[in-house]
Amino acid sequence: MTPGIPPRPARLFIILLFLLPFVLPSSPLCEDAATPRPTRMLVVEITGAITPVQEELLRAALARVQVEGHDLLLIRLDTPGGLLETMRGMVKDMLNAPMPVLVWVGPRGAQAASAGVFLVAASQVAGMAPQATIGSASPVAQGGEELSKTMSDKVKADLISLVRGAAASRGRNADWYERAVSESVSLSAQDAVLERVVEILADDPSDFLIQAGRRGIRHAGGVLRFDADRMTIERFEPGFRHRFLSWLLHPQVAYFLMLGGLAGLFFELTTPGAGLPGVLGGLCLLLALYAMSVLPTSAAGVGLILLGLALFWLEVKITSYGMLGVAAVIALFLGSIILFDPSSGMPGLPLSTVIVTVSGLSAFLALAVALVVRAQRSRKSLGGQAMLGLEAEVLDWRGSRGQVRTRGEIWSARSDDPLRPGDRVMIVGIDGLMLVVRPGDPGPGAQSS
Repeated sequence: MTPGIPPRPARLFIILLFLLPFVLPSSPLCEDAATPRPTRMLVVEITGAITPVQEELLRAALARVQVEGHDLLLIRLDTPGGLLETMRGMVKDMLNAPMPVLVWVGPRGAQAASAGVFLVAASQVAGMAPQATIGSASPVAQGGEELSKTMSDKVKADLISLVRGAAASRGRNADWYERAVSESVSLSAQDAVLERVVEILADDPSDFLIQAGRRGIRHAGGVLRFDADRMTIERFEPGFRHRFLSWLLHPQVAYFLMLGGLAGLFFELTTPGAGLPGVLGGLCLLLALYAMSVLPTSAAGVGLILLGLALFWLEVKITSYGMLGVAAVIALFLGSIILFDPSSGMPGLPLSTVIVTVSGLSAFLALAVALVVRAQRSRKSLGGQAMLGLEAEVLDWRGSRGQVRTRGEIWSARSDDPLRPGDRVMIVGIDGLMLVVRPGDPGPGAQSS
């Protein structure tokens, strides 16, 4: 042993003592390391019909979760259904999300119908509020009619395979989800929990998240657990653009805008110079065309509606004794019925809405046509035509021409008969700005000057 140098065990002990301050802060025994960080959650609301705008909203929320480091995304769902292709895209995004995506159907009275059933099936954890409902995922035609058997079998087989796969991957009752598509069955929230359609019955999103955290959320080979004291909830607020487009991309809104726009343009064409109806009609029509370029619109339906407007316009030009008007109403009604694609899954136009709207629009257009026809028929009694048969007084006359006064106005006049100032004459014609007169009594039914 060298004098002045500690033995080897002592040297190792001294080195460990020196390194201990650097090791302790990262030790799991440290208080800071033992305290888990709060679980961050982002909540996004998807309400109304499922359209490309809702798909864009979901993707924006998923992107924000990744950028800001949230641990999971909660969807507050309330939808009557929507576009099948859009629903497929949303399901794909949820199944492939890098973080857990949860769905809570609420508040009380909310529904997850049609396309909403598929979103619930694809969620990592699903819950519902009391008095909420889920089901009725069978595709139907507009107005509630059933699809033809061939179309129904084709669409249902495709949707059943999708919903069974999503539900089975989450450990849910895949048989019930199949029946929701094939038999259009529905369940209340309480029954949905008992049937293993959803996992949690919760009054509000916070209650749902607390229950989900206690149960544990399986994702990417691990389990995420948290409690009420260790979670923070943030809301994803959509901008004005999303709110406006969500309102615009509704079949009934697009339908009303289209009919209102066509009615405004019709009024402007039949009464030129009004201005405001034409401007408002053009604006409404452009918004409707944008919405219909996104919605599953039938070209035949749009064509029939345009034909109806054209027939109303022809009623002004042609004396048909109302036959063109009746044909116009029929065209508007049939066009409204088939306006949207029946297999899209989008909520359509109820028959009652079509009847009331077509009746109101037809009454408005019929009134406009009647006013225009009446104005055309009364033109012959206006302007120069109204002066025929009036009495006039000769003020000055030379040869075959001179000036006469009638109704307080002085006009140039001509006549083949000799006249002199002070004579009373009758107006028998008008040639541009010159009156044609002849001497004589205008008759008992004529108006005096």
